[in-house]
This record gives sequence, C-alpha cells and structure tokens, in this order.
Amino acid sequence: MSNHTHLVLHVNPQQAEAWSMDEVLERWHSLHQGTLLTQMYLNLELRPQLSEVQLQAIRATAEVYRTRLYDLSWFMRHLNEHIARAANQEDQCTGRFWEGRFKSQALLDEAALMACMAYVDLNPIRAKMASTPEDSAHTSVQRRAKAAQLKQAQATNLFPFVGNPREPMPQGLPFELKDYLELVDMTGRMVREDKRGYIDSGESSIIQRLGINEAQWLTLSGEFERHFSGAVGQERLLREYHQHMGHQRTAGLSCSKRLLNRA
Repeated sequence: MSNHTHLVLHVNPQQAEAWSMDEVLERWHSLHQGTLLTQMYLNLELRPQLSEVQLQAIRATAEVYRTRLYDLSWFMRHLNEHIARAANQEDQCTGRFWEGRFKSQALLDEAALMACMAYVDLNPIRAKMASTPEDSAHTSVQRRAKAAQLKQAQATNLFPFVGNPREPMPQGLPFELKDYLELVDMTGRMVREDKRGYIDSGESSIIQRLGINEAQWLTLSGEFERHFSGAVGQERLLREYHQHMGHQRTAGLSCSKRLLNRA
C-alpha cells in the first residue's frame, strides 16, 4: 500500500534446525559480513588454518545466526531497513521512516488464515487502487493469478496451495488455488459493490468447508484488523495459544466466538 505493508508469513523452525552449519553461515553471509572467523571458515583455502577453539567459536556463532534466520523480528528488521533506506535515498532525506514497530498476529486455524489472506489481497481494491485482484500491484493474488493464467502453474517464491488436508500432508496452504482465486474475486465484488443483502445462493467451497456463513465471512475479510489485534483462531485454539504464551487473559475471545464459531 502507499504507506504500509501487510505480510502473511509462515515460519518453519524445523527446516532451519535441519540446516548444516555451512548452510547457516552461507545464508547469513548473503545478508551480512559476519565475523572474521566465519569469513575464514567459508573460505576453503583459509579454513584449514582454523584451530579447534576457533571452530568452537564459529559453531556457537552459527547457532546464533540460525535462530535469527527464522526469527520474525529479525526478518522485519531487515525488510523495514531495506525499504526505509530506499525511500530515504529516493526522497534525498535521512531519519526515521516508519511510524512505529510492526504488529504481528498469530493465525491459529484455516478460517483465520483464509480471512487474513483475503483481507490483505483485497486491500488495493478497497482503497480504489485497483479494480480486480489480477490488476492489484504488489499483491500475492496478482502473482498467483498471472502464473495460473500464463503457465497453468503456481507462482514461485510464494507458499504453494497443496489442496485439502490429508495424510501425509505436504507443506503448503491447505486449500486449492482455484478455490482461493474464486473466493477472493467473489469477496472483492461483494465488498466493493456493497451487496450484503443480495448474495447469490452459491457459496465458495472454502467457506462451506470452514463452516462460516456469508455475513461472518464479509466481516472477517473486510474488517480483519478492526476486530482482531492479537492471535486469531477458533475459541479452543485461542485459549490454548494464550495459555501456552503464559497470558492471564484470552484476548479476542468475544470476536472469536462471534465470527469464527462454526455454523
């Protein structure tokens, strides 16, 4: 958007924990200079010169880097710094670019995930910056739609749609790409043209599968941030999440009961 960004992210600590030390260091050095010791380690000519004490120090440093590589705060730090530097260079100015720290929300179930994704993908349409999802710049739905149209494939560098949950479940979004594209298009038309009372009797298969009625879905996908400020999910998952985080109260419980209870 013109003054902010929305991201729907999947964090995979298990994948990061499986990386070798070499892969961790190579990934980190693609972003940073690292230390003199890590630079020597990645230089195959200099590596034999390292002592065991130095190798132990490198292993300890690599574990710090490994944690940072799947840490959301570090990711946002890198992303925001890159955008801020580019914007300040373009405007020929210095100083603080972002108004405040980023806000994150945990998406605990499929309904929360789909509602948030649709909310993010439809932002340009609600702001009258685009007329259709496939014309909305800087959105994942545009990239997914173009890839499906031109190559009959899924967009690269985006988490793939892998279909309905099953065993064994491949890593990806538990929906069909076609269903999601139809869902975003349908929801976008309803929000833009204010047709709450004139919805066709046909529903998206995703909405039916999640058990959310049309009025709930329009509220979720059109006013996601207004109703939720923390973790999002069904009542049971929300309670479990806050208990796991050590919170004394379950924030967002009333909205969860009203908007995410199955019909």
